[in-house]
Amino acid sequence: MSVHQQIKKVTTHVLSEMKLKGEKISMLTAYDYSMARIIDKAGVDVILVGDSASNVMAGYETTLPITLDQMIYHGSSVVRGVERALVVVDMPFGSYQGNSKEALHSAIRIMKESSADAVKIEGGQEIIESINRILSAGIPVMGHLGLTPQSIHKFGTYAVRAQKEDEAERLVADAHALEEAGCFAIVLEKIPAALAARVARELTIPIIGIGAGGGVDGQVLVVHDMLGINQEFSPRFLRRYHNLYAEITGAVKNYIQDVKSQDFPNEREQY
Repeated sequence: MSVHQQIKKVTTHVLSEMKLKGEKISMLTAYDYSMARIIDKAGVDVILVGDSASNVMAGYETTLPITLDQMIYHGSSVVRGVERALVVVDMPFGSYQGNSKEALHSAIRIMKESSADAVKIEGGQEIIESINRILSAGIPVMGHLGLTPQSIHKFGTYAVRAQKEDEAERLVADAHALEEAGCFAIVLEKIPAALAARVARELTIPIIGIGAGGGVDGQVLVVHDMLGINQEFSPRFLRRYHNLYAEITGAVKNYIQDVKSQDFPNEREQY
């Protein structure tokens, strides 16, 4: 029997066991109670309360505007709907960069006020001091390297990262630094598949990919993209498993028609 089938609650230790046994890790985003409840009951291993809520829930162009209070709100909503999955909450832009004391304060607030299992933080060696402080409080940290959306204004593009040798070597060094600091896993976003596979081979902690090929230890997608609710975003790495945009649109149109024609509510649908 696989690790996935044996356990009642996913922990950071369970993810390590899954990597050790070569069992892939499934991870999806969620931002509210109802969606979290559905994907948890479906059996996903990790739920990421992503700062992508800034895009898909609030309609901003980047992840930068979302606040710590808003991330805690989304995190606590998700936690209330989850029984099995490991819940990881993104630390938003401005809550940890350049100030390790602020990083610790932010992480403690997320853990205390949302009851999440872990936090995720973007960056490599430049944020090691913040990671060390957070870990010193006993808070599990998931790293994030490659395309780091909170740094979009620095790079100026959402293009594939680490294609040049110097940047690739820097990413590998950053990954090792995150592992040595004590991160329990790392997300690699939008980097060459061969480089991601190398990182997964060299590190003992699980490597979760998004647009990073199949040679890593698990995959993550934004649930709104995967379910086809969001139609504007179509990168190469995205596989749409449903077209909820069309299904919801059709259902709403049918509802409108039934209200207009006085078909709804019928005799059985009133008191």
